[in-house]
Amino acid sequence: MIKLAATFARRELRGGLKGFRVLVACLALGVAAIAGAGSLRAAFDAALAEDARALLGGDLDIRQTHQPFEADMLAALSGLGRITRGVEMRAMVQVDDNARRSLVEMKGVDEAYPLVGALELAPSVSSPFAFHDGEWGAAAEGNLLDRLGLKVGDAVKVGDAVLRIRAVIAKEPDRVATALSFGPRLMVANGAVEATGLIRPGSLVRHTLRLLLPPGNDPAAAKADLARRFPESPWQVRDVAEASPGVGRFLDTMASFLSLVGLTALLVGGIGVANAVKAYLDGRIGTIATLKCLGAPSGLIFTTYFLLVGLLAGFGILLGLAAGAALVPLVAGLGAERIPLALKVGLYSRPLAVAAGFGALSALVFTLWPLARAKAVPAALLFRRLVAPEAGPVGKPIWAALILSGGGLAALAVTTAANRPLAAWFVVAAAATLVLFRLLAGGLARAAAVLATRHGKAAGPTWRMALANLHRPGSAVVGMVLSLGLGLSVLVTIALVEGNLAAQFGERLPEQAPSFYFIDVQPDQVDELEKVVRDTDPAAILSKASMVRGRISSIGGVPVGQAKIAPEAEWAARGDRGLSSAAALPEGTRLVSGKWWAGDYQGPPLASVDAAVAKGFGLKVGDRLGLNVLGREIEVEVASLRQIDWSNLSMNFAFLLSPGVLDGAPHTYIATLRTQPSMDAVVEKAVTDRLPNVSSIRVKEALDAVKAIIAEADLAVRLAGLMTLAAGALVLAGAVMAGHRRRVWEAVVLKVVGATRAQLWRAHLAEFTLIGLVTGLAAALVGSLAARAILIHVMKTDWVFLPGATLLTLVACMAASLLAGFIGTWQALGAKTAPLLRNE
Repeated sequence: MIKLAATFARRELRGGLKGFRVLVACLALGVAAIAGAGSLRAAFDAALAEDARALLGGDLDIRQTHQPFEADMLAALSGLGRITRGVEMRAMVQVDDNARRSLVEMKGVDEAYPLVGALELAPSVSSPFAFHDGEWGAAAEGNLLDRLGLKVGDAVKVGDAVLRIRAVIAKEPDRVATALSFGPRLMVANGAVEATGLIRPGSLVRHTLRLLLPPGNDPAAAKADLARRFPESPWQVRDVAEASPGVGRFLDTMASFLSLVGLTALLVGGIGVANAVKAYLDGRIGTIATLKCLGAPSGLIFTTYFLLVGLLAGFGILLGLAAGAALVPLVAGLGAERIPLALKVGLYSRPLAVAAGFGALSALVFTLWPLARAKAVPAALLFRRLVAPEAGPVGKPIWAALILSGGGLAALAVTTAANRPLAAWFVVAAAATLVLFRLLAGGLARAAAVLATRHGKAAGPTWRMALANLHRPGSAVVGMVLSLGLGLSVLVTIALVEGNLAAQFGERLPEQAPSFYFIDVQPDQVDELEKVVRDTDPAAILSKASMVRGRISSIGGVPVGQAKIAPEAEWAARGDRGLSSAAALPEGTRLVSGKWWAGDYQGPPLASVDAAVAKGFGLKVGDRLGLNVLGREIEVEVASLRQIDWSNLSMNFAFLLSPGVLDGAPHTYIATLRTQPSMDAVVEKAVTDRLPNVSSIRVKEALDAVKAIIAEADLAVRLAGLMTLAAGALVLAGAVMAGHRRRVWEAVVLKVVGATRAQLWRAHLAEFTLIGLVTGLAAALVGSLAARAILIHVMKTDWVFLPGATLLTLVACMAASLLAGFIGTWQALGAKTAPLLRNE
């Protein structure tokens, strides 16, 4: 049977791809998105692996806050290989006229830097950081020179030190692996950092050490050996496997997002695949009926068209794989200046295999049903299908295949995603949305039938015909509602998320956020800071809190390295955290569990933890939390959980300790200041003039940086939306194509009995207007709920309903519906009567 079915399928292909263009295009689009996302992620991984040592600056990166490395630690590290020591801190740069200043990320290096890779300077100079004529040398990023109106050869002042800029940093080999930047890089010698006088007890200073092992030594083994020899050390050690964890997490997130977008396009396109198969089979009714009348079994019919559809689906999948693989060299060529490291261009088999699996399973899920329906229809009924479409049961094997292929598609989506919980929620939401719009299509058809029965005579011929088109057998309502609904739900979600983020960072946040953060305020400078602010701007609002740096060492008695931590809370367990103590509950927070300690509390150490972090840690009130503060271990009991409003950027801490716990620890103060915009520069100058060691972070500049990042991500989101829109357009075309033959036949019959083309036009426009209106309202609801869930539960930010974006979506839905109707009915209404009737 298979050989005969293959022969029939080959003969069917003689007509070319006509009728299957939508199927091929839908599969190619979705597969290309998934293959492209996976290939880009693999190319970045390959680049990270190849350049891991250069990105890390050696085989091991070791850093600790506040205190320098002890002599025995340095001796042990020097015995393992070559080392380079450095110092990193934030500082304020001032120009001679004292009117121009900027926050910088200052990095001190020694003569051995860099151990791996090359520091590229323009112009290339020898000993750029050396001390000459009472001045230290420095190299700066170009944007610092642009910001302050400087050029190579000019001098700047940082603290007590005068620095002469001798070169511009063209490439810093380990820049990708460093922490979040709040300002441009200024690179100097370690001695210059000490000469600034900014290193004081409690100052936020990171001492770094890079270690290059002799060839053949294993960095992971060296890391484990250091952990055994110095179990109580406060340092954090990374090896080449963790060269750039921040970039890796970002790439995981983007790859997950783009893969889910591709899967969305496949799901939306799957409706088009089903419509395309149905339309093709409608056109082959005569052939199928003839074969059945000549004794062809149903299995032969099914196998023939299954092979045909499978062959064309494979062609679409191959096109998608080729397009996805071509995305890597395209991005490497066009976006080289906008990505942090050079892509490793190549052909990556695993993401291509995953994309092919998605395409094959999607094709299987969406083609089995129309093929099974064609197989299940008796030959005699096939000849009457235009006037009495009906089908018998598809059978248990087809149901089993549908369930298995659908389950396989969901399992593949979850198991291949970097963020599996997100992928699982996506699968559940996608299935629920499909069911919702299928029920909506059925409800619309039933409502049309009821209205036609009860009010048809009073409605007039145009509306009677429109209502009949909605509920008649073979109606396009299911395909159109599913395609419009899924595609526009995604677009509403994107529009509302984008609109809320734009409003948050462009309108609400600047109004709520403070003007400045002041860091590294020494305890003996707090009164002076208050006096300067009060004298300069009496209306300014200053808030302050003491802060020490510490890290989480254990959770519930389990070492932090062995504890199970949810991905969204991992940031709180990585590296140092700001810790503070408070007698009263801070503003902008509310207790959700436990109780706050008394203002004069003097008992055992207690902690109040951000509720979201506690959930990720698996902590509850009464559990124990271990903290390492400057090498001293402190175990505290969780007394309460707080819900913190981080969205207004006010000062708050994820971990607040009871009074007295941090007494005696070297600490500094952090302060926020809210002023009128016209006073920003005046207050900043007054504070940094009087307190040169204090660094100011302009919140406006931080917001601008965040908005720039959002703008970059927004471009990806818009492209994803366009991809979904393209899939929806293809599906609409397939939905119209699926009913084209019937529309032609009906138009001819109605014109024969006296209907005019204008009446038919009005009826079809009324039909598609109803479909667009109902589907648009449902898509607006679904998209709003999805956007709300993403903003509140994923992005942890506020949600505001935006009626403008929702209304625009509704209008777009109706326009798309009318356009599809116009395209689909143009040829149908223009069909000649005589040829069709003679064929019948």
